[in-house]
Amino acid sequence: MDTEKQIFRDGSTTYYWSSKFFPKGVRDDVFKLYSFVRVVDDMVDQVPADTKRFQKMQKRWKTVKKQLDNGEKPGPLDDSVDERVLGNMVHIVHRFDCDPAWVDAFLASMKMDVDQRNYKTLDDTLEYIYGSAEVIGLFMAKIMQLPVAPYETAQMQGRAMQFINFLRDIDEDNELGRQYFPQKTLKKFGLKDLSQKTAQAHPEEFKAFVREQLDLYDQWQGEAYKGYSYIPKRLRIPLQTATDMYNWTAEQIRENPMIVFDQKVKPKKRRVVYTATKNIL
Repeated sequence: MDTEKQIFRDGSTTYYWSSKFFPKGVRDDVFKLYSFVRVVDDMVDQVPADTKRFQKMQKRWKTVKKQLDNGEKPGPLDDSVDERVLGNMVHIVHRFDCDPAWVDAFLASMKMDVDQRNYKTLDDTLEYIYGSAEVIGLFMAKIMQLPVAPYETAQMQGRAMQFINFLRDIDEDNELGRQYFPQKTLKKFGLKDLSQKTAQAHPEEFKAFVREQLDLYDQWQGEAYKGYSYIPKRLRIPLQTATDMYNWTAEQIRENPMIVFDQKVKPKKRRVVYTATKNIL
């Protein structure tokens, strides 16, 4: 578990320190899930993207999926990090009876990053978000062994958080040549792109654009909250903490939309732990 812990800790301050407040058994499985997600995400986020490594992971998953579909136990994996995290995902799918199609969807969204896909409408963006974030919410619901009723709200939780990531990472995504927000939405506000140059040339339009996206976040987060009543308090504490941190990030951006070009708005460890402690009370 040391490998998974390190991958998680290096990849996310908010999620890592929030997840530390899960009971150990749940926490270990969350670490396993995140190890796979983080390693694959890193393959497509590095510059240039490690397409050969990503394609190999796709191919290996297809092989493993066939074995799972046939009721077979996947063969032994080697000691590489990639095989280890793939084995972690197999463990999650098998132990919690998850739909293997969720992994397919995640890998499909990662391929969209490799292909630098353009998103013309909100539906196009939501297709990406389903695989990159909503299915993670579904995996988490399975790991927490929740009833089926809140599954849709679990998807909304993933969607809301991903949308804040899009806003927070505008400048970083520009450098990667990515633009997740729909072209139709940018056109509505008279923005040709989301570069700092364009934002500075049209500050009021950019601020209005950001605030409309934050309104969408609030709407989706409101839907996600409806599922919290299904989650036992001991398991709800980490989720509430992570959500509080995303709400905090949203507020920083709402107060000063231009901040996304100056710094990556992320809470420090101290804020996450302090918030989790308050949520325990």
